[in-house]
Amino acid sequence: MVRTVFTYRESEAHMDLGVRWKLHGDGRTPAPGAVVRPDERLSWPRTVGLGAQHVVAMFGASFVAPVLMGLNPNLAIMMSGVATVLFLLATRGRVPSYLGCSLSFVGVAAVIRAQGGTSATVTGAVFVVGVVLFLVGLAVQRFGARIIHAAMPPIVTGAVVMLIGFNLAPVTASTYWPQDQWTALLVMAFTGLAVVCLRGFWSRIAIFLGLVFGYVLSWALDRIFGRIHSMSPSGKVTDHWRLDLSGVGKADWIGLPSFHGPSFQWSAILVALPVVIALVAENTGHIKAVGEMTGDPLDDKLGTAISADGVASMLSTAVGGPPNTTYSENIGVMAATRVYSTAAYWAAAGFALLFGVCPKFGAMVAAIPGGVLGGITVILYGMIGLLGAQIWLHAEVDLRNPLNLVPAAAGIIIGVGNVGMKFTDTFSLSGIALGTLVVIVGYHTLRAMAPAHLKGAEPLLDEGTSSYDDTRP
Repeated sequence: MVRTVFTYRESEAHMDLGVRWKLHGDGRTPAPGAVVRPDERLSWPRTVGLGAQHVVAMFGASFVAPVLMGLNPNLAIMMSGVATVLFLLATRGRVPSYLGCSLSFVGVAAVIRAQGGTSATVTGAVFVVGVVLFLVGLAVQRFGARIIHAAMPPIVTGAVVMLIGFNLAPVTASTYWPQDQWTALLVMAFTGLAVVCLRGFWSRIAIFLGLVFGYVLSWALDRIFGRIHSMSPSGKVTDHWRLDLSGVGKADWIGLPSFHGPSFQWSAILVALPVVIALVAENTGHIKAVGEMTGDPLDDKLGTAISADGVASMLSTAVGGPPNTTYSENIGVMAATRVYSTAAYWAAAGFALLFGVCPKFGAMVAAIPGGVLGGITVILYGMIGLLGAQIWLHAEVDLRNPLNLVPAAAGIIIGVGNVGMKFTDTFSLSGIALGTLVVIVGYHTLRAMAPAHLKGAEPLLDEGTSSYDDTRP
């Protein structure tokens, strides 16, 4: 593939906010060996079609996440559209990306609810995470990406991402899988086959295909075998339909989703804060990937992208929606189509807003059977955790070095096992929060005390960016 290096003038970006696009070639397909740049577009019908494809690509994760968090799926998709528009404006149309509901917070929501928290408590905790993410973005803009690497080297980032993902295992085992174990098993198998055996775009929407398969399978099993005697979504063992569509029939076709304000509790905030590390790593990886694919180094936009993600999450959670983050599924769609036009993302945001005002659509999402979620989450939660291992592999982290091994091992076990420490009658830390604290404090403390031979040069999440370095010659 021929890589095209983009030129970009900041003066034009400030004038048009990245919403002016030149027609690429004949407007039908990218020229051989070329790509459709962010400031270009295909014909409007094709651009709108690509926007719809981007919405489908993020369906699986972006709709499963709010359901798993106990939040309104209609509001989630509406705010993902708003967040995407905000992100495109903040980055001046230079960074093509879709912002959907972040799966990194699913475990946080489960922990907060297990402690008696409500939806307002969940969104309040995540709102604070958005504030911190915004401040991290500003710091990166001011001081450069090296501050991220200094505080969160790959051994720390990978361990935190891993413990966040694997902490979710009990949710699948105790909540979703027991509702219909055979449906869960079949959905897990189908989704796994879809991820591995399908190619291109179809592989990237494997989670969505798994949801559709599970939906149809549950309907068929209800018709063939009748009600199932198992745990219901309420946690009681009863006779119930696998797929209950009663809420879909009652829902209106058009209407606004329900909104609610956040509520702030220190215990919930402390559980949620470690996810900042995962989001920073996620954003950095996505910005690097898009820059590599487009041939336009985007290092100078990393801080802006992180800040925009933070603001988008603050805006969404302020009205009762879930947090948002850049989506790798949509990056995959761009790689397959060679179309990086931000016009397609504006179209995708428009579709998301339309879905958001259709309560019947949200009711269909909310009706996803527990057994289907059991099969999906077995793979999904494991994939989240193993992203931490991918960070280690990419950075060539040496786990034979006890300086890396000890804090990561301790933090992961604490996070996965939900180990807790009670400091006072009203304050305790456990699971994700305590595990993250052990990894970060443990690593930096041991590094300060370790002998010189254990402190060899360590690969960073990325190599740093000279464009941030104000002291460069």
